[in-house]
Amino acid sequence: MSLLVIGLSHRSAPVSVLERAALDPHTRGKLLQDAVSAEPASEAAALTTCNRVELYAEVDRFHASVDELSGLLARHCGVALDELTPYLYVHYEDRAVHHLFTVACGLDSMVVGEGQILAQLKDALAAAQEQHTAGRLLNDLFQQGLRVGKRAHSETGIDKAGQSLVTFGLGQLTHGVPLPEWVAGKRALVVGAGSMSALAATVLARAGVAELVIANRTPARAERLAAGLAGQAGPAGSGPVVRALPFEDLTGELPHADILVSCTGATGLVLSAADVEPALAARAARGATGPMAVLDLAMPRDVDPALHRADGVRLVDIESLAEAEADAPMAADVDAVRRIVSGEVTAFGAAQRAATITPTVVALRTMAAEIVAGELSRLDGRLPELEERQRAEISQTLRRVVDKLIHAPTVRVKQLAGEPGGAGYADALRTLFDLDPQTVAAVSNPEQERQ
Repeated sequence: MSLLVIGLSHRSAPVSVLERAALDPHTRGKLLQDAVSAEPASEAAALTTCNRVELYAEVDRFHASVDELSGLLARHCGVALDELTPYLYVHYEDRAVHHLFTVACGLDSMVVGEGQILAQLKDALAAAQEQHTAGRLLNDLFQQGLRVGKRAHSETGIDKAGQSLVTFGLGQLTHGVPLPEWVAGKRALVVGAGSMSALAATVLARAGVAELVIANRTPARAERLAAGLAGQAGPAGSGPVVRALPFEDLTGELPHADILVSCTGATGLVLSAADVEPALAARAARGATGPMAVLDLAMPRDVDPALHRADGVRLVDIESLAEAEADAPMAADVDAVRRIVSGEVTAFGAAQRAATITPTVVALRTMAAEIVAGELSRLDGRLPELEERQRAEISQTLRRVVDKLIHAPTVRVKQLAGEPGGAGYADALRTLFDLDPQTVAAVSNPEQERQ
């Protein structure tokens, strides 16, 4: 079985396609179930963020799996396969591992070095575990990906060189003005209470925004987020006034907002131009200075893109972020992360290949132990007068002889397993020693269950 990843991201597809291909949690779960029900795949996980949709699977055939899983991805995304195909990329075996580790380190992010991808990887693994579609390979892969990402951030300056999507987006709105200076005295309205919205609310609170309002379709989540931020101290030492807002009162709050950040899981627009334009007129009537600053981090978009052309508003969304150039992180840090990824890919591949050998080695040693036990039993029948001391010495001698005979081939096959094509040595071992495939499977299955 081999690892396959099929996906599209901001590097391969325009935002208009990514927007249509976005998966909500329910659809993602259905995709995973259908993927493992498909003949080529035995495990599946989906990584879905505001700028990528990727399906990871353990498969037994390459071409058939690409065709089958591409079709499933298109169907669940709601985009015709022939329309989606030009934007899809495919990675296989070690290249698939390299891709995930690169993503985990933030090297493939819209803002290089951002760390939020690690939380999204955790979410992808948790969703696959909840759907029971992640087995040994994908559990190992994603857990190791999380470790590689953490290592990259702890051993290099990649997180200092890069920014989160939230801070980068806000930076596009401030035009170079320091965030604490820009938010001073302003009212901010955050729509949504998920991880991205919570991060945005936290950044604004710490920067010193005067008032912070949280609106969410589930009032309890908005209230929890607001309560958690109520004591957040800004640069001046005092925290903002924070309150939760009923979602149905959202449009009524817009005229009072200087900053609007939205990131929900809605499948359609949360705020249309018709919702926002009266608020812009009301702001102008009360003499508000400067345009309303709007940051839309949702995919699909929450805010009507027609507002790019409206007076009195400055809109930054995923599409405009994709077109902007982030501050380039130091080349030395990027190179250091790439070296980490390269070494970790090699180590992961060797470990996975070695793991496929283990059941065969255990089965061989089990067979040897059974042969020794059988011969000792036969000896007891033929020489019942043997003293216990004599029998123990014979038993120990037999075991030493058998251990010495199988020691070299088992140690060597484990060493060779770490090399490309190493699984073939396990096949040879099973053939040479005539190991029962059911015995090997019996050793392998409990190990998979344990993992």
